[in-house]
Amino acid sequence: MTDREPPDSAAPVRPELVALLVEAAGAPPEWAARVTPQARLDADLMLDEYELTTLDALLCGYFGAPVGLAALRARLDLTALEALTVAEVQRLLPAEEPAR
Repeated sequence: MTDREPPDSAAPVRPELVALLVEAAGAPPEWAARVTPQARLDADLMLDEYELTTLDALLCGYFGAPVGLAALRARLDLTALEALTVAEVQRLLPAEEPAR
């Protein structure tokens, strides 16, 4: 395991992150109900490597700069990768939504 800070799992998932997760997974809109702060990307949402790479690209495209999902995942061991949650991804996002 790594020395990551515990995620803030009490904060609701930002709608733009839910939308990007649904798009990366190629899932129907009702799949969004599965996206909770505690949902693990691997075990709960069943995202594979292609979908995680797509999510990273979508996050960068939406927020206009690298969010750091790929860098975060590169630092994690297998156990931590399996435990990576939506809340931890959300902590990587800028505080405000980008101007469109």
